[in-house]
Amino acid sequence: MAKGPARVRRKLVEFDEETWQALDLLGRDSMKTLQELADEAFRDLLRKYDRPTDLKAALKQSARSPTAPHAVAQNRSRGRR
Repeated sequence: MAKGPARVRRKLVEFDEETWQALDLLGRDSMKTLQELADEAFRDLLRKYDRPTDLKAALKQSARSPTAPHAVAQNRSRGRR
């Protein structure tokens, strides 16, 4: 998920045995590490809730936001005409 010299955060996660076996098999079948599977899962979760997954996406979302400073200023100027 993070590219370049980004700060790394670690978190201990616990899985029940069935979930672990399913994830292990998925990783082997897709030739991905658990970290790669986790990165993909968290990116999908963020997209599901319409949250940005990186800085570029956050800036784009902010620019489209109706509460962004330039959007509020444009709306005010349109109302004065």
